[in-house]
Amino acid sequence: MPVLGSTIDSENLTLTFTAEFSSPIERVWQVWADPRQLERWWGPPTWPATFGRFEFSVGGRADYFMTGPDGTTAHGWWKFTAIDEPTLLALEDGFANADGTPIDESDTTSTVANLEPIEAGTLMTVTATFKDLEQLEKLVRMGMQEGMASAMGQLDAVLAGA
Repeated sequence: MPVLGSTIDSENLTLTFTAEFSSPIERVWQVWADPRQLERWWGPPTWPATFGRFEFSVGGRADYFMTGPDGTTAHGWWKFTAIDEPTLLALEDGFANADGTPIDESDTTSTVANLEPIEAGTLMTVTATFKDLEQLEKLVRMGMQEGMASAMGQLDAVLAGA
């Protein structure tokens, strides 16, 4: 599993994941930039993601849903706020209705993925920043920390092309 760890920082309202991959940075970047590759890892193994709209540009939007083992779907949206290939991706993330419209545009998190070339391949740090402590605690209770760690645990197979 590529995940080295995760850290909750209640003072700074962040949840940070660190992972290391033997693939070069350009290859790791592709798992964010290509929606078909993103679908192979974004949701936890039991809640795979499906991306519809995917406008990979600053100001662009992505709409997705994750499907649970019982067929339940959970919808979300992203707005890309910064893209600096192949080192930085920043986005706003929120819950959506089935038609892709945001449930509450003020109830979002800000996520930044930083990719750094290292001797062994690529170090990826993903940091989610929350609007307040209540939101952070709510999403942690919903399983965000475990879900993201298990989702990122699927990346080695995606990077290997399996």
